[in-house]
Amino acid sequence: MNKKTQLVLASLAAALVAAGCASGPSVAELNALTDKIVKASFRDESYVKVERITATDDTNRACSEADVAGKPLDEKTAKAIEEANLKAVKWPSDGQFIGDWKQGEAIAQSGRGLTWTDSATAVNGGNCYNCHQISKEEISFGTIGPSLYNYGKIRGVANPNDPASKAIVEYTWGKIWNAKAYNACSNMPRAGHTGILNETQVRHIVGLLLDPKSPVNQ
Repeated sequence: MNKKTQLVLASLAAALVAAGCASGPSVAELNALTDKIVKASFRDESYVKVERITATDDTNRACSEADVAGKPLDEKTAKAIEEANLKAVKWPSDGQFIGDWKQGEAIAQSGRGLTWTDSATAVNGGNCYNCHQISKEEISFGTIGPSLYNYGKIRGVANPNDPASKAIVEYTWGKIWNAKAYNACSNMPRAGHTGILNETQVRHIVGLLLDPKSPVNQ
């Protein structure tokens, strides 16, 4: 641990001690202190920059502050965040929502990308299996998110002539692109919005979830 980090940690300890004697530091003060600790403890490595950790936006800031306060966002703020993020969703430029489920499966099962050992030009994976069950054959998957097995079968597979099906297709795209458009403080990464996945990759994952031939819907 370098001296700079030690000094910042000492400041944090002092703040926590003070919290026991007075009203304690505000959320803004704690956020500022945390930012200092992160900047002192991490370094740029390869193409990965510390800014990725410290950079935030109004959505993440509001959700983090609510989490620190130990209570959910008020309904008005949550709705405003969802509306703002829905406006930020980029819909398919060619109008095609559904891609190749086989490519979508490969993307969903890949956890590579965005680390200092990855090339800046390498294609990222979706890492979907880390939070969701995708098919019945899987024996290892995360449970932070709901199971996606039979996602399309339950909701209705893509049928362009069915308004309800069209709505599911659009919702699926939007959820993958920017999950916070539908749940203000969703734990799901905003895959398209933050550049984790590109438009083509999102299209293939929508295919994985909705194509009746996909293992998801078997």
